[in-house]
Amino acid sequence: QVQLVESGGGLVQAGGSLRLSCAHSGRGFSRYPLGWFRQAPGQGREFLAAINWDGRDTKYAPSVQGRFIISRDNVKNLVFLQMNNLKPEDTAVYYCAAQIYNTAPNDLERSYDYWGQGTQVTVSS
Repeated sequence: QVQLVESGGGLVQAGGSLRLSCAHSGRGFSRYPLGWFRQAPGQGREFLAAINWDGRDTKYAPSVQGRFIISRDNVKNLVFLQMNNLKPEDTAVYYCAAQIYNTAPNDLERSYDYWGQGTQVTVSS
């Protein structure tokens, strides 16, 4: 059983930075592509970034390309989302997710099999 726990959310001013972490518990973490999504109030879940098992292949949504960076540490069973130049429209609950049956980073929500509980990010103007 895979469990994912996000941390690092909080309140930040526009233009600031935050680094989200997602800790994985369960066997096989190093084999799974991982992704980050977010959901703002009243909206659907939005893909942000994904990374393959060894970190060499990444995929980003156009809305965060150049501002957000996804990375992973397979020794510590962690995946990160470095968020820079944050904007008020980045305010949302942020989720990490794991794919079990695919090998490539993927932007489709339905491709992800396990999800964390989410961490709130609020960007003030």
